[in-house]
Amino acid sequence: MKKTILALSLTLVLSTTYAQYKNAIGGRFGVANGISFKTFGKQNRAFDFILNFQSRKDYSYFRFTGLYEIHQAINNADGLRWYYGFGGDIGSSNYKPTDTNEVLLGLDGVIGLDYKFNGAPINLALDWKPMLEISPNTEFVGDGLGLSIRFTF
Repeated sequence: MKKTILALSLTLVLSTTYAQYKNAIGGRFGVANGISFKTFGKQNRAFDFILNFQSRKDYSYFRFTGLYEIHQAINNADGLRWYYGFGGDIGSSNYKPTDTNEVLLGLDGVIGLDYKFNGAPINLALDWKPMLEISPNTEFVGDGLGLSIRFTF
């Protein structure tokens, strides 16, 4: 009986500390708007997939990003965690005046805050996702601030 109570208590602590939700899908809003899908594997490890797209009068692109994230609990802040991680992206751009297409490749980092509302299937995440663009030019891009609003399931 004591082992059962201990196992249930440990499961409850781990589930509230790490597994606030298993999957989440929704929008990411910032410099480039897109769709975000996050899924947790083991405890505090998650994969975040982002499809960004942007279209202007003379330029359009899409970019698919995959991130591996490690989430950490924040003491005395139920539902709130901070996270960090890394990943990469691939995409395509089109400059309309010259009809030039280019392949986009980059290495990404991420650091942010993740909040799951108690009793509601809603998750908010605010993060900074800097990128080292490899192609078509090599440059650091640091304007990747974004807010994700997702439905959890």
